[in-house]
Amino acid sequence: MGKIFALLCSLIWGLAVICFKKSGERISPFSLTFFRVGITSILLVITAKVAGYDIFNAAPLKDYLILFASGIIAIAISDTMFHHALNRIGAGMMAVVDCFYSPSVILFAFLLLNETIGVWQFVGMFLVLCAILIVSRHKPQEGISRKDLLVGILWGIGAMLTLGFGVVLAKTVLEDSPLIWATAMRQVGSLFALVPVALISKRRRKIFSVFKPTSDWKYSLTGTLLGSYLALIFWLGGMKYTKAGTAAILNQTSTIYVIIFASIFLHEPFTRKKAVSVLLALGGIALVTLG
Repeated sequence: MGKIFALLCSLIWGLAVICFKKSGERISPFSLTFFRVGITSILLVITAKVAGYDIFNAAPLKDYLILFASGIIAIAISDTMFHHALNRIGAGMMAVVDCFYSPSVILFAFLLLNETIGVWQFVGMFLVLCAILIVSRHKPQEGISRKDLLVGILWGIGAMLTLGFGVVLAKTVLEDSPLIWATAMRQVGSLFALVPVALISKRRRKIFSVFKPTSDWKYSLTGTLLGSYLALIFWLGGMKYTKAGTAAILNQTSTIYVIIFASIFLHEPFTRKKAVSVLLALGGIALVTLG
């Protein structure tokens, strides 16, 4: 059952990325992140309450602060950078850059938690970096300049680095906490950071307008429900009912789904360079995860 959950997670995330790409054509990266965090904070808190967890008296203050910090870094900042990258380079190329997540986790676990890095993990990281370098040399899509391509890839790498750092930062708390509760608290922490930024922005009326139902919800709300809620639940199920390494590799098949869906729904070309990049990246992820 765990393997099925992990595969469902990757499939659902693949569809969500397409929705986020379409949403990004009308909604700014910060606004889309704010919308996602606002909606999922409500849903996750309700889910945690239904599951029987005490929301605000479940752990020491230190644990809340760590989870909030993790949410600010790995959700508020990382997701905004992710949307910047997605808007610039497209879903297909972003799917390859997204593979930098696992090496980022391994790197920060080494730096912050003194976890060891094996030879095969170094090889895996090198393969992922090679995949990203190949993508960076890819001919930009029509309407995308070489500068936009490179800047978009840097945004994507930044998104994966902050995501990896935020996850590792919360690791000690996550290990001793119910996953649904901890995930809800990370989401709430990111919301606490985003609300003041939205309020002081000169574009605050435009930012808050994303919560008003419009035709844009066809993609933004669908992507949020799929990628920030359902995919998360299936991710947790995969981690719970099968080995973490197996679940991680199966989750990373989202790279394939994103590229396929991008070709079908966004008409992004599927080139030989992309195919080579995907194979290198997935091979690298397998080595990083199992190494």
